Amino acid sequence: MADLHSPLLDPKENKSTSLCSSSDENDHFPRTGTLWTATAHIVTAVIGAGVLSLAWSVAQLGWIAGPTVMLVFASITLYSTFLLADCYMFPDSVTGPNRNYTYKDAVTVYLGARKAWFCGLVQYINLYGTGVAYTITAAISMRAIRKSNCYHKYGHDFPCNYSEYTFMILFGITQIILSQIPDFDQIWWLSIVAAIMSFSYSSIGLGLGIAKVIEHGKFYGSISGISVMTTLTTAQKVWRIFQALGDIAFAYPYSYIVIEIEDTLKSPPAENSTMKKASLISIMITTFFYLMCGCFGYAAFGEDAPGNLLTGFGFYEPYWLIDFANACIAVHLVGAYQVYCQPLFAFGERWFSCQWPNNRFINHQRSISVPLAGPININFFKLFWRTALVLSTTAISMLFPYFNNVLGILGAINFWPLTIYFPMGMYVVKNKIQCWSLRWTLFQIFSFICLLVSVAALAGSIEGIV
Repeated sequence: MADLHSPLLDPKENKSTSLCSSSDENDHFPRTGTLWTATAHIVTAVIGAGVLSLAWSVAQLGWIAGPTVMLVFASITLYSTFLLADCYMFPDSVTGPNRNYTYKDAVTVYLGARKAWFCGLVQYINLYGTGVAYTITAAISMRAIRKSNCYHKYGHDFPCNYSEYTFMILFGITQIILSQIPDFDQIWWLSIVAAIMSFSYSSIGLGLGIAKVIEHGKFYGSISGISVMTTLTTAQKVWRIFQALGDIAFAYPYSYIVIEIEDTLKSPPAENSTMKKASLISIMITTFFYLMCGCFGYAAFGEDAPGNLLTGFGFYEPYWLIDFANACIAVHLVGAYQVYCQPLFAFGERWFSCQWPNNRFINHQRSISVPLAGPININFFKLFWRTALVLSTTAISMLFPYFNNVLGILGAINFWPLTIYFPMGMYVVKNKIQCWSLRWTLFQIFSFICLLVSVAALAGSIEGIV
């Protein structure tokens, strides 16, 4: 996932007035977004690290089921987006239509505070898990650069074995430093760099897959995917299929930022109309790109498709291009980690400040004189909290350094509640759909089927780790 901004930083909670208070519409930033800015936001938010696992996912499912599953997830995500787009505005008989600034705001308005709490919990778990996943992915990519140079120097049969733990520690140290930067969300150029890096390594992976197919002169793979009995047992095949579902779900992770993006749009035309058009265009672009990457990666390697297309070393030459692609991944994830963890930093700081408003350690800054830099204001609680959170994601990454499995878990956790359950629930309340009506019943059946998919994907990914 490439990332444009911190999706869960509530504008109302991020004002300078008070950490524990909200602001009104008058304090909101100007809405100047258009169809094309919304499309750019979505494409940038979707295409990213998840694309690297798609070739492996198609290899588990085969030539028919693999592309079909990607199209199904794309269709579900698009439908969910349409439902959410209609939930941005809510009617109020006294003040007229009102806006929901964030996904969680919308859940609070339509479904109540208790479900909003559960929504926030799922979102923060997903953000934290993404920090873990990005630590793993960045470390694997940095290790891949070293392995690529080793293979180029000593040959493909040389045992170029390097540990990723050193690179995880280096990545963690970098994030500890970056996490102390105040107003990180104002560094707008970070999003541009992340977008460029994301498209660069995704395009390189696609190009190398196409080149490999041309080199072989044929397409590898089969209709049923990776073989049962000769390569895997039937049980292993089933678990891998479940895990592949989670990996593909992870590749479409933008439902929970739909309302945040819609809140940037100017009107007229109506925001929900513009958002639906932008979603349709974006999903068509990303799905085409995903199909190309996943299918050409599978065609290039068949059953040997690596879990991470650019670090599995089916590609050896040109080694400098492999190095560049993995460097792009690492640079992208350095910034993307901050985008996902900044809301966690802010949440902890707000919570502790509201609980203990008079505690000097939590709420007061101290001025420290730094040579060549002059006096710098430091909040020691912020320093401690952010460092501890980064250290925890680094430690978990070192304990469970499994790229595909972690992506599968995150995809499973994110898919049903944030893409299916809450959007449908809000849409039912907004449109006053009666219980046990035909439409309500179809919604419940569809939601239950998607829940089973999420549970299966979660089970498969956890089994892979175990």
